[in-house]
This record gives sequence, C-alpha cells and structure tokens, in this order.
Amino acid sequence: MEEINHRMVRVSGINIHIAEKGEGPVVLFLHGFPELWYSWRHQITALSSLGYRAVAPDLRGYGDSDAPTPIRSYTCLHIVGDLVGLMDALGVEQVFLVAQDWGSWIAWYLCLFRPERVKAFVCLSVPFSPRNPKMKPIESMRAAFGDDYYMFRFQEPGEIEAQIAQVGVSVVLRKILTSRKPGPPCLPKGKEFRDDPDTSITLPSWLSEEDLNYYASKFNQKGFTGGLNYYRNLDLNWGLTAAWDGVQVRVPVKFIVGELDMVYTTPGAKEYVHNGGFNKDVPLLEKVVVIQGAAHFISQERAEEINAHIYDFIKKF
Repeated sequence: MEEINHRMVRVSGINIHIAEKGEGPVVLFLHGFPELWYSWRHQITALSSLGYRAVAPDLRGYGDSDAPTPIRSYTCLHIVGDLVGLMDALGVEQVFLVAQDWGSWIAWYLCLFRPERVKAFVCLSVPFSPRNPKMKPIESMRAAFGDDYYMFRFQEPGEIEAQIAQVGVSVVLRKILTSRKPGPPCLPKGKEFRDDPDTSITLPSWLSEEDLNYYASKFNQKGFTGGLNYYRNLDLNWGLTAAWDGVQVRVPVKFIVGELDMVYTTPGAKEYVHNGGFNKDVPLLEKVVVIQGAAHFISQERAEEINAHIYDFIKKF
C-alpha cells in the first residue's frame, strides 16, 4: 500500500484526494457508499502492474476530499464536473472507467453527458437506470418498496446520521460491508442497523480488521453526510436530466454483478438486466457477468476475478 501515491487535485473549486499508481492509459475507479478510494486497493495494484495508470479518487464528500456543506452541492452535475475536471488535471482526453455502487450511478451519468471522455466502462453492481419521465425517483421507490426502503430513509437530513452515531461507525460499516441479505434493502424506523442482535459479526476473509479500521477512521473524521447527500439529490437529479430523457448510453460496457447483490436481487433488476431493457438503453453493452456466490462489494470480495475481468475487457481498446 505504501507504493500507492496520494495527492490533492483542485477541481470545480474543491480539493479532491486521489490515490494513483502506474504509467500508461488511465483507468479511473469510482467507489460507492459507504466506501473510499481504498475499496480499489487490489485493482490499483493489479492494473498498474499491467501497464495502466490506476487513479482512484475519494469522491466529493468522502475521505480526504472536501465536503461542501450545501446538500445541493452533490448533484450528478457536480460530481460529473469533478470527474471531467480531474481528467483535465491528469492531462488525458479519455479514460477507462471502472465503478461500483454509487460510483456506477455517477459513471452512467458521465457516459451519458460526456461519452467522448470514456473509452470503455466496466460497471459493477448497478446497471443503468433509465429516467421515468412520469414519476420522481423517491416517489417511485416509496411506491414500490415502502417507507422503510433505505433510499427513502436517507432523505431527511441528520436523521440517519443520528442513528449511525448511536450505533457506532464501526458497527454500521461492519454490517453494511458484510451484508449478504437480498434486496430491496430496508431500514425499519427505530431499528436502523440493529436488526441483528449479534453485533460481533465475524469479518470475511476479504475484509480484515485493519481494512475496517481504515474505513472507520475516515468516516469518524468526515462523517456520512457527504455520501448521504448523493441520495438526497435523487429527485433534483431527475429534474436536471430531463433533457437526456430516452437518450441511449453509447459507450462500450461490461457489466459484472454478484449473484447475491442487494441491487441485483431487488425486484425488477434481473428482468431489466437479462430481458432486453438493459441492451436497449445501452446498445454497446458487450457482456453481462454474474459471479456466483458473491454479494455487493465484489471489487473486494472477488478481487482477483474482478481484476481479470477488467483487464480482459479494456485490453481490447
């Protein structure tokens, strides 16, 4: 880990922390919630050894990057703006994109808004989500999954942060990162992160106490509000992206998901991925890979497999 270089880059009026290693074409890694650049530690090492320059930022609001106070500073336009600014700061016109969870959501926006900046995209966990012009996302999710659905529960500023503070950062991270429950993920009010009476969860082989302590140290320092603000802009993003309604994503894509992933196991997801909807919206979708027995955080759980999948795809371009 000491061989990975760290520095701050000034983009869009804020400081973004990046971890980078290697020389060659840039592979830009985007983490999810509640994660950091650190989730790509295995991929940074692997891809840099194969002739690529691996770059993984802490996204706006996370880790050592700045976290602006206004909730509206976390729209898709802000985050994509950060990424375009980062590419410019790196001195590259195009990148290979690899993303997971919320990082994937932002990556889809980047591919939609600025496809000329992306050579190819390896997407983990979260498929493209076409805009529904008739209903805002939060209303739609609440109608489908109820008031306990986690994205709905994240909407009220300060509410879920208070619950996390009560339970403890390390306990919450341990529960989220090791969860293998099928979707849709729900957080019943008053029982947030308390559904399992046994708080001494044994960590899997792919996540050490040292790893967990690194995540916890950064979230204790920065808090969760920045990351939660991404969810709080879902409806605003819907309004801001009306001009792209119905537009296809025209970037070469490989989609990889764990069989037990909470997104993939949410009702409707498998049908969209496998029954033609995904291909219609993303016509350059080249391959869908379902990793048996794997859950949501596959860049860490199945690091070697993911490294091979990334390389096998991007080496073609």
